[in-house]
Amino acid sequence: MFDEDRREIVINPVAVTVFIIIVVLDLGLFLLHLYNIVGAVVGVIIAAFVAASMRIAGQWEKAIVLRMGKFIGLRGPGLFFIVPIIDRVYKYIDQRVRVTDFKAEETLTMDTVPVNVDAVVYWMVWDAEKAALEVKEYVRAVYYIAQTSLRDTIGKHDLADLLQNREKIAATLQVNLDEHTNPWGITCQTVGIKDIVIPSALADAMSKQAQAERERQARIILGTAETEIAEKFALASQRYQDNPVALQLRGMNMLFEGLKEKGSLVIVPSSALESMNLGAIGGMAALAKTSEKEKS
Repeated sequence: MFDEDRREIVINPVAVTVFIIIVVLDLGLFLLHLYNIVGAVVGVIIAAFVAASMRIAGQWEKAIVLRMGKFIGLRGPGLFFIVPIIDRVYKYIDQRVRVTDFKAEETLTMDTVPVNVDAVVYWMVWDAEKAALEVKEYVRAVYYIAQTSLRDTIGKHDLADLLQNREKIAATLQVNLDEHTNPWGITCQTVGIKDIVIPSALADAMSKQAQAERERQARIILGTAETEIAEKFALASQRYQDNPVALQLRGMNMLFEGLKEKGSLVIVPSSALESMNLGAIGGMAALAKTSEKEKS
C-alpha cells in the first residue's frame, strides 16, 4: 500500500565489477611472482574495501549517510564513496513527485449526511534531510494526515457545498496538508477530489427534487410568456379601438391567411363578421375561388 524508499543496497554492479578487476589483477601479479601470498591477501582486502565504499544514487535520489549513527550529510546523485564499517547509507530518498490515493468512508457532513469521498494528493520531498530525520515513515504519515484532514474538511461543509465547490474544498485541503507536512521537508502540491458517493436513497430523493424544480421553472416560464402575450394583446386592442380601418385590414389579412391553402376551413364568430364586415369579404373571397375552379 505504501511505496517506501528502498533501504541500503550493499552490493551494486559497479562495486562488483571493480572488485573482480582488482582481484584478477592481484591474482595475475601473484602468478607472475611479483609478490608473495601476503601481498595477494592484502590486494583482496583492498579490493573488498574499495568495492564496499562505492555507492550509486539515481538522478532523482539523495542518500542519507550516517557515521557511527550520526548524520553527516547527503550524497548523490551518481557515484559516491563512504568509509566502510563506520559509515552506512541509511536510506535513499526519492525526490520525484508522488501520487497517493486516500479516502474517507462513511464520514458525516455538517448536515449529517454520510458520504464516501475519494481523493488524491500529489506531493514531493524537497528536503531529504528533514524527511529522513524528522519522521520515521513519511510516506505512511502523508497518507494518514491526508485522510484525517479530509475527514475534518468534510465535517465542516454540508453536502451541497461538497458537491458544488469541489475545487475550493480541494484547495483548502491542500493548504492544510502543506502546513502539516512542511516541517517534514515535504510539500503537497495539488489535491484533487475524485469522487463523492452518497447513499442511493438520498440520490433518488435529490433526483426527484431536481425534477420537481425543473417542472416548477417550466411552469413559471410558461406563465411569464402568457402574461407577456396578454400585455401585447391589450396593447393591440387599444390601437384597433381607435382605428376601425386597421381592424378591418387585420381581419382581411387573417381571412386571407386562412383561405390561401386549398381545402382550408375558416370559422369566424358572428360578432367578428358584424364588426369587421367579414361577411361581405368572405363572400367575395369564396366567389373568387369558385370562379377560379370553373375556369380551370
